[in-house]
Amino acid sequence: MANPKHKISKARRDKRRSHLKLTPPNLSTCPQCHELKPSHMTCLNCGTYNGIAIIAVEEG
Repeated sequence: MANPKHKISKARRDKRRSHLKLTPPNLSTCPQCHELKPSHMTCLNCGTYNGIAIIAVEEG
């Protein structure tokens, strides 16, 4: 079984892991209710997309 010959330094380990970061989701504001929503998706607060009501949302 393969075993490491030398200890991997923290700098080398961190350089290898530098591409593993997560990016936060891109959020935009809904033009109808001004709530944050994911881009190119229906607003879950008011149910509109591109100015058209897509989902019937209950009040309350």
